[in-house]
Formats: sequence, C-alpha cells, structure tokens
Amino acid sequence: MSRRPVRLLVAAPLLAVPLSACSFGGTDSLPADEVADGAEDALEDQVGVRPEVSCPEDLVAEVGAETRCTLTVDGDPEQYGVTVTVTSVEDDTANFDVQVDDEPLG
Repeated sequence: MSRRPVRLLVAAPLLAVPLSACSFGGTDSLPADEVADGAEDALEDQVGVRPEVSCPEDLVAEVGAETRCTLTVDGDPEQYGVTVTVTSVEDDTANFDVQVDDEPLG
C-alpha cells in the first residue's frame, strides 16, 4: 500500500468534532471509544481514508483537557501519535481538535 494516506493524515489541519459528554463520577467525560470514533470520522472526512484510532482513556469534558491516542492506517506498519484537545463545551456537547503527529512513533 502506498504511504500517501498516512502522509495526508499527518498534514490534516486541526478538526473540531462535537460529541455528547457523559457524566462519569460527577465529572463530565467523553468515553475513550467515542473520542476515537470521532477522531476517525473527522480524519476520514478530511482525507477520504478512515484510519484506526485507539484512545487509552476517557477525555474530561473541559476546555484544554487532552488525551494522547494512537493512529494506524490499514496496510501501513507505522503508528502515529494523535493529540485530542477539548476546545469548547456547550450544554451536553464537547468540541475537540484532532492533531496527528508529524513523525511516526518510535
């Protein structure tokens, strides 16, 4: 497989994706699987290739909160880091940016 899809993902600008926040122990949070799905959707919309994103933990739904995830593209053995950062929270919706690292994980 060509490395082009990964290169396009690396070049993707910051993206905002709204997700419903869930209450988790008194604090609103975004479940890790929903964060990963939202990041996959946003990146697929940007470049036309759906990556696989895996996030190890829930994301607190407050501005500035962030989590690190891992991205892979089918057929490419390299993994890339992804930073997901909450940019705003309105009612029951949190918006976040998705930023793919420039270099593969090492």
